Amino acid sequence: MLTEQGLAAMSAVEMVAGFADRTLSPVEVHDAVQSVIEARESVLNAFWARDPDESRKAALASEARWAAGEPLGLIDGVPVTLKENVARRGVPMPSGNAGTEPVVPEADAPITARVLESGGVILGSTVMPDWGMLSSGVSSRHGISRSPWNPEWTTGGSSSGAGAAAAGGYGPLHVGTDIGGSIRLPGTWLGLATLKPSYGRIPLDTPYLGRAAGPMARTVADAALFMRVLSQPDPRDWSSLPPQDIDWSALDGEVRGLRVGVHLDAGCGEPCDAEILAAVNRAAGLFEAAGAVVEPVGPFMTQELLDDLDLFWRVRSWNDFRALEPEARLRVHPHIIRWCQGGADVPGTRVLQCYQQIMGIQARTVAATLPYDLVLSPVAPVAAFPAEQPMPFPGDEKTMAHIGFTAPYNMSGQPAATVNCGFTADRRPIGVQIAGRRFDDLGVLRAAAWYERNRPAEAVPHWPDSAHGAPTGQKTGEKTTSTTPEGEKP
Repeated sequence: MLTEQGLAAMSAVEMVAGFADRTLSPVEVHDAVQSVIEARESVLNAFWARDPDESRKAALASEARWAAGEPLGLIDGVPVTLKENVARRGVPMPSGNAGTEPVVPEADAPITARVLESGGVILGSTVMPDWGMLSSGVSSRHGISRSPWNPEWTTGGSSSGAGAAAAGGYGPLHVGTDIGGSIRLPGTWLGLATLKPSYGRIPLDTPYLGRAAGPMARTVADAALFMRVLSQPDPRDWSSLPPQDIDWSALDGEVRGLRVGVHLDAGCGEPCDAEILAAVNRAAGLFEAAGAVVEPVGPFMTQELLDDLDLFWRVRSWNDFRALEPEARLRVHPHIIRWCQGGADVPGTRVLQCYQQIMGIQARTVAATLPYDLVLSPVAPVAAFPAEQPMPFPGDEKTMAHIGFTAPYNMSGQPAATVNCGFTADRRPIGVQIAGRRFDDLGVLRAAAWYERNRPAEAVPHWPDSAHGAPTGQKTGEKTTSTTPEGEKP
């Protein structure tokens, strides 16, 4: 008989099969996941808002539907978390920032609506760093989120709470958002299977240049299952792709004959650690041994392009920052204050130049990758760094020195997945990024699933579930609870 930890760690695919043949109960699964959360959350700090009583009611309703043979949809009864910037009606959205007055949405975002329509049991909203502009689990409002692999390590960001929840055994399905790597960075630093889908593939209520939402899971099959739900159309997103009949379950297939590029030099930012390059090269070797045509891809980004993208974002955040009351500004994380001040008083002509440079990133990325069915690369140049550190590289001038491999695919709108492909000598996870041609999300997931099935044993994550003991190492005086300020329930 499965333990609570074993139930909580089951894949969504397994859960749905168990619900269907009545060997599993949505309530049993929900309660097991809640036990894991209670055991780990004081250290991991993944949640901004959760209501176990309400989610248990949803699990009870799911159980009744399965008993009647009338499930609502593909993930009926499966535990789900949503990042705090995905609107849930009535749940405040502070965007990880202690200086903001949280917006309280009056309607669910498209993502939330699709999850509820499919019977998903929403456990709560997961945390993020200030305005989503830190690649760590450091937040002025929420404190520090920590890796389930080792609480001394970062979760990555900005989908920090979603990543911690996925790796920590808080159920199988989690939604992150990504404008420069915020799904894939936690993916690599936490050993997850993730997808930053094509721009517009998953409808949003607040679309923005390069922004995407996507699944964060432990298996590619679960990410694909979640895409069947999340990619359903919603007319509120005027930038979304037309509805398309994609068989997201068609993950079988071989890589023989595929043209695969291997991209090891981003052309900007900091150079990659040797262990990361070696792990990605081993992954590429596996594709080549299986009959793929593997060729090197030269750098197509430049430091100037990356710097101008950074400046464009600084101006955007400066506008948000200067709209705050003077006292509220003092509560924003100091790193974000310093960073966005670089966008103060930038002339409109300079901002337009930055926008045109973003168009240049789009053109370069599509042109460099077009000859290939897939492009393999590192996700980031370094493995997980200390949890207390806001960004991978200290120093304000290196703020975006780690996104040279990820951000181009946000700007080009191309799909890009992550799968764990190894570990450093001290057992920090390493992910390989698998990017594809524009709109070929299924091809990317199929390649990720092929690699997942065929990767060597030493690249397979053995999850640090609470069956092995809850993490230790909480820092004295740090806020690591998921309650709102003054103890109010959102």
